[in-house]
Formats: sequence, C-alpha cells, structure tokens
Amino acid sequence: MQDRGMTRAPNSTPAAAARARMTGKQRREQLVLIGRRLFARKGFEGTSVEEIAAAAGVSKPVIYEHFGGKEGLYAVVVDREIDALLSTITATLTSVGTSRQIIERAALALLDYIEGSADGFRILVRDSPPGQSTGTFASLMSDIASQVEHILVAAFKRHGLDPKAAPMYAQMLVGMIAMTGQWWLDSRKFKKHEVAAHVVNLAWNGLTELERRPTLSEAVQEEG
Repeated sequence: MQDRGMTRAPNSTPAAAARARMTGKQRREQLVLIGRRLFARKGFEGTSVEEIAAAAGVSKPVIYEHFGGKEGLYAVVVDREIDALLSTITATLTSVGTSRQIIERAALALLDYIEGSADGFRILVRDSPPGQSTGTFASLMSDIASQVEHILVAAFKRHGLDPKAAPMYAQMLVGMIAMTGQWWLDSRKFKKHEVAAHVVNLAWNGLTELERRPTLSEAVQEEG
C-alpha cells in the first residue's frame, strides 16, 4: 500500500524545487552563464530563446522578464566580457616598467584572458547582432589602441621619430596581437609565454632584427 505522506505533487521533483528556490539575482546569473555558453558555441543568430529557456529549465517569459529578450541577454554577456578584458589590459598598460615590458604584459594579458575565458573571447570576436553599433571586438581593440598610443608617443619622441604616426602604429600593434590571439585560441601549438614572446619579437625588433630564440624579459616572466 502506497504511503500517502510520500506522494509528490506534480512538478515537485528535486530539480523543480531547486529552481523554485532561486532568487531573482540567482536566476539572472544562471541565465547569463547559460547564454554565454550557447552564444559562444552557436553564435547570436544560431541561439534561440527556446534553447536558452530549455537549458535553464524555465519558460520563455522568464528570459523576457529579466532581459527583455535574447538581445538584452546577449548585451549583458558582451558587456561583462568587455569589462573583464579591458580592465585586465588597462592594468598592464598603466603598470611600471620599460615600454617593451609593458607591451609584453599587454600581450600576455590578452592571452591570459583567451586561455581562461575562451567562451567569452569567441563571443567578442563574432559579429554583433543587427543594430548593435557598440561593444564589438573592433571597438574594444580601438579603445585599447588609444591607450597603447600614449606609450608609443613617448617611445617615438625618445627615438626621434614622428609622434604623429604613433596612432597608426598603435592600431598595427594591437591588431597584430588580437589576430594572433584568435589564431592561438584554436591552434595551441605554442605555450602562452612563447606566443607572447614571438609577438613582441616582431613588434619590437621588426622582420630584419628578429631574435632567433625570443623570450620575455626576466621581470615579466617572474610576474607570470
């Protein structure tokens, strides 16, 4: 004979009970993490609200309630990734050291982010959804280049070069590091420090003065 005291009401499984106990803040965080994973794997266009809701174990209206739709959720995910990457690289660009050491740290910072936040980086390098003009990877790299520009202006003046060309060189340098980072994301044939050393080798020495076995400066290696 069945024990009536042990009978569960419909939809009162442990998983359902756990979902019901989530606060609004916890639910929002859950949806951000799930959205981040799906956007990284399938892109903005390839991810549907239905998929996000199903993965979270909620109904579609819950997503609209928290974010206003898929676009709102995507914007939150992108903003978080931009803040994380920009704050990390900004810290390196304002650190104390020689110009070369600062560039080395910046290259390592980007590779650190790629290594630790591969999903986030994949989202940033994808095309933004229609109608979104800010928060793209290109605009993020432009912001970083503006900070690198100040470092190069000082270096150009010390070496008697035209500081007016510094903005162009800043774009070149940041673009080179970013493109290399995208390649390294899927081709891990070299260790992180090796990639950073080779990038700085080309950026610092040029093709005619490449070091045969480039390494990062001892100070930067000790920090890592």
